[in-house]
Amino acid sequence: METLRIAASALGTHKLRSFLTLLGVIIGVMTVVSVVSIISGLNNYIQEKVFQLNPDVYVVTQFGIITSREQFLEAAKRKRIDWADYDAIRQRCHNCAAVGVSENRRDIVKRGAKKLSRVRVQGATPNMAEISNVDLDTGRFFTPAENAHSANVTVIGTDVRDEIFGKLDPIGRTMTIGNHPFKVIGLLKKQGSVLGQSQDNQLWIPINAFRKQFGIRSSLDLFIKAKDGVPGMQRSIDDVRVILRSRRRTPFRGDDPFGTVSAETVQKVWKNISAGGFALMIFISGISLVVGGIVIMNIMLVSVIERTREIGVRRALGATKKNIRRQFLTEAMLLALGGGAVGVVLGYLISKAISTFFPLPTLVRPSLVISGLLIAVITGALAGYFPARRAARLPPVEALRYE
Repeated sequence: METLRIAASALGTHKLRSFLTLLGVIIGVMTVVSVVSIISGLNNYIQEKVFQLNPDVYVVTQFGIITSREQFLEAAKRKRIDWADYDAIRQRCHNCAAVGVSENRRDIVKRGAKKLSRVRVQGATPNMAEISNVDLDTGRFFTPAENAHSANVTVIGTDVRDEIFGKLDPIGRTMTIGNHPFKVIGLLKKQGSVLGQSQDNQLWIPINAFRKQFGIRSSLDLFIKAKDGVPGMQRSIDDVRVILRSRRRTPFRGDDPFGTVSAETVQKVWKNISAGGFALMIFISGISLVVGGIVIMNIMLVSVIERTREIGVRRALGATKKNIRRQFLTEAMLLALGGGAVGVVLGYLISKAISTFFPLPTLVRPSLVISGLLIAVITGALAGYFPARRAARLPPVEALRYE
């Protein structure tokens, strides 16, 4: 306690100098806290909001996951996945528990004088409600019979409800989708926004009605649920690979003429992206911490010179080298801890400001706060070791003579 009291008193003697010394540590810890909070928030947010596929569901698409321009150009040359591919997989895949299909477009929705543009119109098979975890607030999803008869029925999102129907109950009412009348039979639960993009500006219609009214102009997305759950994922994918490769007469050593997307593969890609950004920002903040540590070391060396006579008096009164070394090391750690505390507060405020004013979620965990303070203390200990060691080695007699 005496060591802490003396260290705090010494730091309080030069308040402005102590504060300026802390700037490097403050900036470094602030950067670490804010960046880690953003990355943690994004990881948590994307896992909950974006990765909505069940772990036993995967998507077969023309493109798959594209990470380079070359991959995109190669995927663009592939044959589109069409309705015949869907029928072949549905009939011949023995390890597929369910096969759904989805196609979408942007269109205008109207009812009287009310209009909403760029609504995501999704044509889908009835089993997509189960495969894609479609949650309804009221009403129901369309049935296989309605899909077989190309019935003009739709399940709408809350943005469509609010803009087109206002306070009216939309169930049973009719609206126009791209100049075609559709009857509302269900209302989706509110999903909010993902990275600033509303997920409620959408609607679902039977895939046969979609084909009849709008046609199929792009490649289909096949949503496949594996038989036997997650353990059967690879067997199901292998079955689909055999079917599609045989239909396209792909050579034995040729690449797959399609792409597969699952929750696991998307998470791996995202983790690689976030890990790269995390490493870059930690490197930048590490430079700030190194600069802050060098500044603390220089100031502590100056402090040793200024307090040489004080050190001599303390040694003459019985203080050991260990006491002197501990005192200066404690001052350096307290100095860095103060900077760390300020950096943690500023990093927290920055993360909250980002989540408030920008569509970037943040997450500040208690472990992050503790880590920020621990980084500051370690920086102070490393920076203060050499000055403390130098102070402890001063000869008492020469220190007493020093003016």
